[in-house]
Amino acid sequence: MTATQFPEMLHDAAGVRELDRRAIEQAGIAGETLMVRAGEAAFRRLQEHWPHCQSPAVICGAGNNGGDGYVVALLAQNAGLHPRVYATVAIEFLRGDARTMAERALAEGVPVTVLADVLPDLSGHDLVVDGLLGTGLAGTVRPALASLIGHINASGLPLLALDIPSGLSADTGAVLGAALSANVTTTFVGMKRGLLTGAGPALTGQLYFEDLAIPESVQLSLAADCRMVDMHQLSRFLPRRRRDAHKGDHGHVLVVGGDYGYAGAVLLAAEAAARSGAGLVSVATRPEHVTALLGRRPEIMVRGVEHGDDLGSLLKRASVVVCGPGLGQDAWGFGLLGKVLECGLPLVLDADALNLIAQHQLHWQAPAVLTPHPGEAARLLNADARAVQADRFAAVHELASRYQSTVLLKGAGTLIACTDQPVALVHAGNPGMASGGMGDVLSGIIGALLGQGIKPYDAARFAALVHGLAADRAVLHQGERGLLATDLLPHVRRLVNGIENGIDE
Repeated sequence: MTATQFPEMLHDAAGVRELDRRAIEQAGIAGETLMVRAGEAAFRRLQEHWPHCQSPAVICGAGNNGGDGYVVALLAQNAGLHPRVYATVAIEFLRGDARTMAERALAEGVPVTVLADVLPDLSGHDLVVDGLLGTGLAGTVRPALASLIGHINASGLPLLALDIPSGLSADTGAVLGAALSANVTTTFVGMKRGLLTGAGPALTGQLYFEDLAIPESVQLSLAADCRMVDMHQLSRFLPRRRRDAHKGDHGHVLVVGGDYGYAGAVLLAAEAAARSGAGLVSVATRPEHVTALLGRRPEIMVRGVEHGDDLGSLLKRASVVVCGPGLGQDAWGFGLLGKVLECGLPLVLDADALNLIAQHQLHWQAPAVLTPHPGEAARLLNADARAVQADRFAAVHELASRYQSTVLLKGAGTLIACTDQPVALVHAGNPGMASGGMGDVLSGIIGALLGQGIKPYDAARFAALVHGLAADRAVLHQGERGLLATDLLPHVRRLVNGIENGIDE
């Protein structure tokens, strides 16, 4: 596995410690060897990204993360650089391999300053190497270390994090009171799930994974309750179509929503469903919107509805219902949602459908995919968005259990959960997606995949990956600012057809 490839299995801190133990006990790799390999891998990144670095400040804590830092400092000195270690504890208080590496660095003349209660003077340095806290952090960062983290962040120096930016939870991706913001992070042994969700993507910078030559048999010996979604698996669920296929073979998606002022939401969902391969797409919306929607996309069937009873004939013809885009929370939307929840068809519930469900404690029996952002998830859990973001894994598990549905929790590092599968994590997408209509496109993609026979959990995880990858492709030539939801659609079509290379001009 190369440094830039991420493993499918994602672990919490305890899982990575277990992998480390198995590498030592089962594969016979000494802990000292693993620490040296980690330091060597990190130093290669230092040289690659900052070839003109002359004076790195290496911040070393009391654990093995600090030991990695001492290895980096020694390698830097041997390469002719002028490193200085700033240690939070004196070497005599270190234990095990970390102490061995610290003593080795000191014996080779690496200068070490023990900080005690003094903040380091970073003015003479051109880079900071973070070996402060690592994955062993439990609870909130202590005030003295929080002050040190704030001091380093305020220095403006580029930062290389060893294994994980200090203060970031490896388990949840939450900031534990204070955290360093890295330009580059090199993580070791096992991929920490917290690096890829919550605050993780914003704090890690460019992320690299190094397995430290641990045998694949050891890596695969430990099960993981979180897995990365792999685009190459999608072809198993969307094989090449038969030459005698017809539109009825690929699902009829009904999109319900679009209250006054929100016609665009149902149009985006419907067009995304059509571009994702749905055989037929219908829209039920306010009568005033029919002409505009047909003018934009004549391939979509549009019906004006005044109340829930008007959905009867539409529901009979549909195979999947997407409900929520632009639905509103007034009597019109509430009435439509009530009929949808009774229909027994597979459902995608988004936006105001989720808000109405939370407000009125509504229930349903059909298989469903819920697609909340953190605010909507908080309302569904009767919590607040900060609590959701503090542990996105716990939140998505609780939502899946409470609503007995597949749940797609949006945000950086989208998570997908159901009651009988590992959590899926999507490592794709970019900040340009923070614009109106993106969620409507996602709901349409999910609806189309459901209509093509993919089960809810798989439809949700592959739709989220297609959505994120489409956005990443859409920004390559023109950047993130100004990205529109409709910009994703050409790339969505290419991705669901297995055309992964090449960018539409």
